[in-house]
Amino acid sequence: MIPMRRLLQSKKNCVKISLLFLAFAFSSCNTLRRVGENELLLKKNTIFADSLKVKDEAIESLILQKPNSTVLGYPLRLNLYNLAKPNPDSSYQLWLHKKDKRQERLAELLSQKQVDRLGESFLVKGLSEWLKEIGEAPVIIDTSETRRTLERLSAYYGSKGYFNNNTTYHIDTLSNGINAKMSYLIELDKPFIIDTISQSISSPAIDSIYRLNTKASSIKPGDQFDLAKFTSERERLTTIFRNTGVYNFQESSINFNLLTDTTKLADDQLIDVELNIEDLRRRGDSAVTTSKYQVFRFDKINIYTDYIYDERDREQNFIRYGDYTIFYRGKLRFKPKTLADAIFFKKDSVYRDIDRVRTYRQINNLNVFKYPNINSVPDSVGNKLTTNIYLSARPKYSLGTALDVTHSNIQQVGLAVSPSLQARNLFRGAENLSLSGRFSIGSSNDPNINDNRFFNIREFGADVNLNLPRIWFPFVKTSKLIPSYTLPRTRISLGTSFQKNIGLDKQTFNSIFGYNWTPSDQLKNNLELFNIQFVRNVKPEQFFNVYQSSYSDLNTIARTYQNDPTLADFFIIPEGSTEPNLIIPSGTDGFTGAILNNQVAGSTFEDERDVSRIEERRVRLTENNLIFASNYSLSLNNRKDIADNQFYQVRMKFESAGNMLSLFSNVVSFNKNENDDLLVFGVPFSQYLKGEIDFVKYWDLSHSNVLAFRSFLGLAVPYGNSTNVPFVRSYFAGGANDNRAWFPYSLGPGKTNALQDFNEANFKIAFNLEYRFPVAGNIKGALFADAGNIWNVFDDQNDPDATFNGFESLADIALGSGFGLRYDFTYFLFRVDLGFKTYNPAEEPSKRWFRDYNFSNSVLQIGINYPF
Repeated sequence: MIPMRRLLQSKKNCVKISLLFLAFAFSSCNTLRRVGENELLLKKNTIFADSLKVKDEAIESLILQKPNSTVLGYPLRLNLYNLAKPNPDSSYQLWLHKKDKRQERLAELLSQKQVDRLGESFLVKGLSEWLKEIGEAPVIIDTSETRRTLERLSAYYGSKGYFNNNTTYHIDTLSNGINAKMSYLIELDKPFIIDTISQSISSPAIDSIYRLNTKASSIKPGDQFDLAKFTSERERLTTIFRNTGVYNFQESSINFNLLTDTTKLADDQLIDVELNIEDLRRRGDSAVTTSKYQVFRFDKINIYTDYIYDERDREQNFIRYGDYTIFYRGKLRFKPKTLADAIFFKKDSVYRDIDRVRTYRQINNLNVFKYPNINSVPDSVGNKLTTNIYLSARPKYSLGTALDVTHSNIQQVGLAVSPSLQARNLFRGAENLSLSGRFSIGSSNDPNINDNRFFNIREFGADVNLNLPRIWFPFVKTSKLIPSYTLPRTRISLGTSFQKNIGLDKQTFNSIFGYNWTPSDQLKNNLELFNIQFVRNVKPEQFFNVYQSSYSDLNTIARTYQNDPTLADFFIIPEGSTEPNLIIPSGTDGFTGAILNNQVAGSTFEDERDVSRIEERRVRLTENNLIFASNYSLSLNNRKDIADNQFYQVRMKFESAGNMLSLFSNVVSFNKNENDDLLVFGVPFSQYLKGEIDFVKYWDLSHSNVLAFRSFLGLAVPYGNSTNVPFVRSYFAGGANDNRAWFPYSLGPGKTNALQDFNEANFKIAFNLEYRFPVAGNIKGALFADAGNIWNVFDDQNDPDATFNGFESLADIALGSGFGLRYDFTYFLFRVDLGFKTYNPAEEPSKRWFRDYNFSNSVLQIGINYPF
């Protein structure tokens, strides 16, 4: 731990030096250095529509010339650009010939070729090019660009019904005569209002469908003309036609004619609109032909399971299954029902585009085919469709191997290899089986490890996962409750892992039987009927070697009784020390037993209470755990795509553990331990109820500036067979994705001052607020504030400083703040955050605010991707 603190201290010193250097460098920059004579540096743009200031980002984006970007008001990228030499080659040559014989001396010391290469080096030329690349050239006002912007603004407002708008601009030169502000002035005039809407529809089938779907129209008489609404109406009608049998409808067939001369001014400014839907147009080799649109129904639906383009004309075997004809080569490798369940087309049904989309999604969800292709061909005389679905199977088996090199506070260096095998379509029903293993070795300098080899810690394990493309439950049909278009899946998994010389050498076994289904891109469901986890601690006697803070507390208490002759065998005096320490484990066990059994003369109530708490924690963290749980989680979000920064996301989860075993105990007699807990395989099973809700909201503040907020509330209540929640199901505070001013497990519970090595509890509140902004290129910045804490509630913990006691305990919510830098690698984001303890509830009330708000007490957090 001490070397790590020294490392962090050296990093903090480097941060200070870097900040001082940057402050000096940028303070010496002149933002006007690259602004020439008779040029104006653009500082601000403002748009006025009828003298009212416009603040719409969509309209502001139409401006071609924008001021240089700033970071918290400072033109960082402009000053980086100004640091670059305009002509590094000339500067180098000037320096080279500034003194007589400098070039000759360098050529003797190096060589003439190396002298020439020096001029091409990064320090001479590359640095300037790099600064120009990440920097930003000064934006000089160009009136030709200004006029182009006026044209774009006029076109925009024209699309909103202001056909007769007028535009101009005004340049306001600031006091220094070099900086300037640009104002764009628009006189809108009266907007045009839709008076009447008429139709001219050529195809009778299209006309009939249109008449049934006029109520939801995006354009209505009395509305102001808005081109965006016309575009929306065109898209709406296209979607309707393609989902009511007109499989080949072209959006270009829809156009709107304005029947009023918009160049003439009138008092009412009314406009008549005609909806025109033309016939289907086909372009041939020599001419364009037209035909009436028709409503098509499915006649034949063919599924080609082994489609090879180069062998498409070869004869294939086939079978008929329901509405489908399934073609295959050799032997059919898939159950017909599996294929049929993935297809949403039915014979004699009307063509619907949504069925085509769902078919694509479900076939891809099977994960046994590559790139499916669906092609519909009409017959030559009627309105029937032959639909061909071309499939190409993925390889049945695939192998993979991953190699990792790791470093952590447990090991100095570690190597891990993870082989995997995937078997597809295992039982011909698109069942996919994956087998994966993990074997890792590491080097630890823990003196408590009796292994002198360099790689002295090991961990290995294996997992088996079986995925079924349906909701499988014995003797129950679930397809009506959860239809196949929701991409249902059943997951069955088994896993185990073993540790050697790591902590308490845990052995774990886990098993999951669950379902997930996705009705839409915005809604996801996950239900785990059984989530079983068994944890066995092989070396519980190592507890005080692992949890050093608990040992330190117990050892401090024991030293006050070191003169008691009955306790002499529990102590040892380490070499080079005069203070005795408890022997692990015989001394710690013996002293604890003596105190709790009232065998130590003069022991105080406070010491007995503290020793009892330490012993309760030791028992809790070393006992074996059996968790037999069920849970349901729901995720809801309205994010459109990865670039959308104006959305919300809600995740809710409810878990129940031990109830099934408790009910079963009424039928079968379970053994009990000395605490009257029910035992399964000699282990008391955990029983609790747990619920949590996680809410995330993003606000797009324009120009790639984003404000992100997260709130989390979680509570786990033990009851029945348990008086506390298992460690693996409890909550902790601190870390790169939580309160970044504290390390993981170092905050709380409540107002306690991180009493344990791993502090956890069963109730958590967390809030995070982060302002994200661009810095330069792929480098992003952030300012953040994190608040929250953990508490014990409804369990066997009775320390008032650690328990939640009502609204007064909200004063224990810790606050951290800080800043961070991120580098966007496109596929992932690397993040470095520096957190400062702003309000620390563990301090005395008068010292909680800003006591440790400095670099020496800051916390450096490193993470991948955004914290929320």
